Amino acid sequence: MSHDHHDERPELTPEQIAAALNPPPGRNGGDLVVETLQGLGATTVFGLPGQHALGMFDALRRSSLGYIGLRVENNAGFAADAYGRITGEVAPLLLSTGPGALTSLAALQEAASASAPVLAISSQIPSAGLGGGRHGYLHELRDQKASFRDIVKSVHTVRTASQIPSAIAAAWESALTAPHGPVWVEIPQDVLLAGTTLPVVTAMDATPGELHARPELIAVAAHLLSNAERPAIIAGGGVVRSDASGKLRALAEKVAAPVVTTFGGKGAFPWEHPLSLQSWLEDRHTTDFLEDADVLLVVGSGLGELSSNYYTFAPRGRVVQIEADAGKLESNHPALGIHADARDALADLLEAVTPREDPAAAERVREVLGRVRERIDAQGRTLEQHLLGEIRSALPDTSPSFWDMTILAYWAWSAFDARHPNTMHSAQGAGGLGYGFPAAIGAAAADRTKPVLAVSGDGGAMYSIAELATARQYDLPVTWLIVDDGGYGILREYMTDAFGESTGTELSRPDFVALAESFGVPAVRTSPETLAGDLAKSFAQPGPSVVVLPALLRMFEPTHLQG
Repeated sequence: MSHDHHDERPELTPEQIAAALNPPPGRNGGDLVVETLQGLGATTVFGLPGQHALGMFDALRRSSLGYIGLRVENNAGFAADAYGRITGEVAPLLLSTGPGALTSLAALQEAASASAPVLAISSQIPSAGLGGGRHGYLHELRDQKASFRDIVKSVHTVRTASQIPSAIAAAWESALTAPHGPVWVEIPQDVLLAGTTLPVVTAMDATPGELHARPELIAVAAHLLSNAERPAIIAGGGVVRSDASGKLRALAEKVAAPVVTTFGGKGAFPWEHPLSLQSWLEDRHTTDFLEDADVLLVVGSGLGELSSNYYTFAPRGRVVQIEADAGKLESNHPALGIHADARDALADLLEAVTPREDPAAAERVREVLGRVRERIDAQGRTLEQHLLGEIRSALPDTSPSFWDMTILAYWAWSAFDARHPNTMHSAQGAGGLGYGFPAAIGAAAADRTKPVLAVSGDGGAMYSIAELATARQYDLPVTWLIVDDGGYGILREYMTDAFGESTGTELSRPDFVALAESFGVPAVRTSPETLAGDLAKSFAQPGPSVVVLPALLRMFEPTHLQG
């Protein structure tokens, strides 16, 4: 790993030296936090104030940072997660102590699963209370960071003001080193509030380390791909996050290898490309095709539960796995494991492979997709496919969409054409409810120039109703499609299939249209026939809107339970 960037130390001008010797009055530890974030390049922060964190929030007033305040910490975490995914930049998340901090845990688990660079900065009880004693401070935990250590990439505890810039810079570098992920910094209340005469934080360096593939492994992988008879590629979320879809396409075309994208890798490869097997991973025809490959290149995926058709996938050929998370290398299948960033390794492979001609590859792809289509069509699930078509026709190609854990999202994982990389996101990493709408808010905060779509069921929607106030307050261009089927639809289906009836899945719910309008958010009740028009109208108007679709959807039949 090169550290050359640390050797270029900027020289201070006489004016800068004078400014360092005479810092402005009235600053505290909170100012060091926001100055460090600004120095590292942050422009927007998410969060929710709390008693111990007020020093940070007061300092925001003296900074140029934009602030998006959500109503629940977990939702603030989802918003930061989406901001990090969309921009590839660190998303700061400012939190209070104890309950406020702990409420963000489920969102940080999703950020960890999806490799989203979220920098959570939490307050702590006063330093006198640190160390596990039982002092009885409000919000006191015996060891707050212990609750986060198993979830985030790194934890950083600050005990003095002079530690603040270094701790935040170290966390920033950790968040942006491949694989990206959430990190945790905690600062005691008294350190945030204490006045400081330290110079204003200016030039910060937190350049992430680069993760290069070992050349001897690239040489072996290139040899395998160049000489394969039936190569295939599985492209995961790592391809999207490292902005490597162009490299992936060039490599696939050079060695004539069909490509399947995982649900986290949606958009990594063009949907209509002759070599595109699309995303039908929960289909035995796709699984069979991948098992038959003599060389299978897996890029940026750990081949977990969803990507392996519920662990029924059993490859017969050689597997080459490129993965930035060392813990995922060969975790599910023996492989030539290459610990590297996807973009970097694909660039190396592209140079090293020799071109391969295979006129029959596109025909084999057409055959598999034809068999998948026949299987789905035989199940009569026309409503679900119609709805996805309506959404696709209404949603601008470059607009991002955020899907909650709901039946329409499970269809979208397999069947929705994400026409550009990094435009379709869901909570399929950790799989918690309530992701769609607050995540869409985070994406809209990152780029207000295009409408953003959120899709939820009525059950998941109830997790984030409070954020209608946030979308309205900041006038964010988010259209929220709520599919209302009166319960936790997928759980109802799972339980009925497994036990003959369902328990705890039926929900009383509000009139979502009236509820949205009470927040000052325009809303409409739609139907399958009017959905595309109502969505298009919502996308065209500024600010937030809600579209409610009463519909009872069903999943397509799984293939992993057969035989």
